[in-house]
Amino acid sequence: MQSHLGRRSLLTAAVLAAPSLSAWAQTRRRLRFTAVFSDQDIRAEAMRGFQRDLASEFEVELHLNATLFRQGTELVAIQRGNVEMANLAPQDFSRQIPAWSVMASAYLFRDVDHMNKVFASPVGEEFKKMVRDQLNVHILGPLYFGTRHVNLKPRRRISTPADMAGIKLRMPPGEAWQFLGEALGANPTPVAFAELYTALQSGTVDGQDNPLPASRTMRFYEVTTQFVLTSHLVAYDLLSVSARFWDGLTPAQRSAIQAAADKAIAESTQRHLAQEQEIVDFFKAQGLEVYVPNVDAFRAEAQRRYLASSQSQSWPAGILDRISAIR
Repeated sequence: MQSHLGRRSLLTAAVLAAPSLSAWAQTRRRLRFTAVFSDQDIRAEAMRGFQRDLASEFEVELHLNATLFRQGTELVAIQRGNVEMANLAPQDFSRQIPAWSVMASAYLFRDVDHMNKVFASPVGEEFKKMVRDQLNVHILGPLYFGTRHVNLKPRRRISTPADMAGIKLRMPPGEAWQFLGEALGANPTPVAFAELYTALQSGTVDGQDNPLPASRTMRFYEVTTQFVLTSHLVAYDLLSVSARFWDGLTPAQRSAIQAAADKAIAESTQRHLAQEQEIVDFFKAQGLEVYVPNVDAFRAEAQRRYLASSQSQSWPAGILDRISAIR
């Protein structure tokens, strides 16, 4: 009798415990992340840290190398609820919010520190609010991945934008990206990032612009001859989540995600900064020319083109002065 009662007590305890076990399992919410950068990218390692930091509460899935969504389609995927989180280019936001094109314009930020201060300022809050209100997307923060420079296959010496005439410069798809190529004096040609190596190899394009770490990771130096250090764009994307997903989280879960994102952003930034000078030496060792053109001429021409274009008509009044004043 005692044995029978003991077995029944154990069974009752197991049944009572089952709901709590089920509830624990349900707390690990699925969080899918999509990005076009390579799984060898510095940002990929940072996101693996993000994944580890949230493992107790979230089932974070990392879909890199554009395996889930190709470049330029991630924002719509978030809006449609097809993915919870993505690494989004500011140019993607500008397609739906024209005012955002200023945040993707050439020579806007002095350096990565200036960029981070802008996004932490009232100016940054205004732009993040635009995205939240109009696109239903919540921005966690800007993810720096280097300063963009021009990388060419032809052995043409580049000093000013006039020297870029006729150069088929690969730029990502989208009006803001294409205009950036024009502002550098080139003939912009849209090519997806995953197809860029082949496009350079075959001569479909004459060159590309990317930060030096990305150019090494993707081995673009194998099919080009020179890097022109134009420093035309402090390159960043925005770690972003669906506002619907974000609003469905508890305050503690939101805090955990933000903390993990902040850590990933800081680690990625420091590693990119440390690598950039070392990579210049690496490219030179591969036999490529690496030099600085007349950056002042590039800056003046780019700013002239932006202010004369229809793009700047959508910019908030006085925005360039406000951003420049942030120290």
